[in-house]
Amino acid sequence: MMKALVYHGPGQKSLDERPKPTVQAPTDAIVRITKTTICGTDLHILKGDVPTCEPGRILGHEGVGVIEEVGAAVASFKPGDHVLISCITSCARCEYCRRGMYSHCAEGGWVLGHMIDGTQAEFVRIPHADNSLHPIPADADEEALVMLSDILPTGYECGVLNGKVTPGSSVAIIGAGPIGLATLLTAQFYAPSRIVMIDLDDHRLAVARQFGATHTFNSTRDPIVRLVRDLTEGKGVDAAIEAVGVPATFELCEELVAPGGVIANVGVHGAKVDLHLEELWSRNITITTRLVDTVSTPMLLKTVEAKRLQPEQLVTHRFTLPDILDAYDTFSRAADTGALKVVIAA
Repeated sequence: MMKALVYHGPGQKSLDERPKPTVQAPTDAIVRITKTTICGTDLHILKGDVPTCEPGRILGHEGVGVIEEVGAAVASFKPGDHVLISCITSCARCEYCRRGMYSHCAEGGWVLGHMIDGTQAEFVRIPHADNSLHPIPADADEEALVMLSDILPTGYECGVLNGKVTPGSSVAIIGAGPIGLATLLTAQFYAPSRIVMIDLDDHRLAVARQFGATHTFNSTRDPIVRLVRDLTEGKGVDAAIEAVGVPATFELCEELVAPGGVIANVGVHGAKVDLHLEELWSRNITITTRLVDTVSTPMLLKTVEAKRLQPEQLVTHRFTLPDILDAYDTFSRAADTGALKVVIAA
């Protein structure tokens, strides 16, 4: 048996004893979790925004650990290997995987902590292990690397790449939570001239300035649209990146984007959003959506190993697995606790 954080329906979760997972297919690996974390998507599940996640599911899709057992068809890993777990499972054979759209894998995609049991446990089963795990050094900074399971590739792929950030461009990121800050860190790969961070929380905005934002605005008191237009000679920003997932922030992106610009949606939306085509139809706007594919993870691993990216900056709180309910409470009350990412040692 093992300890695991189990979802029991909207608003309900508990730390339970569950059977340790076993190899079910030749391509499986069983990983002993050493570090995991909580994602905003886990909170969406607990709110009932993800009905495809059924009660009884072990939550979590991020983590690092050590391989305990592998199926007969696993060629790249063996017991004892230290690995980073990708939040996206990929068979590497289907039509979508061949197109690099691992998030839409016919046999995988976002399944961990969603369609199958996840990583907020002592052990986890990883399907298609050869394509869904990444080797890491035994002495690696696990707190830094667990940020590469999801939020760093999500911010980079869904925000920076989809937002077409380029040298000298102007960028507005709406939402200074973990995903928004990950977008901020990776946007600087491309040397934009301005990165504006917009949020409700002064503490997170202060962190954003430390992480490289050139301007920060609090949307509860600042006239955001006027200030952003003042910064951009009245044009608006080249890339407006939505990293919250509520109607108001997407509609703010519609107001901030410049002619010829891009609105890159990153947030998980649980309610409909109004698209103001009466304002946008003539402005050559591109709107992009994406679920992270994690195709960038190998590159991001190299940047972390080279100390060009320090994702451990995002960690604010540390817990052990027996205290995971406290971790959820801390993470869910980020405005009060100052939490960005919480790391849980299993």
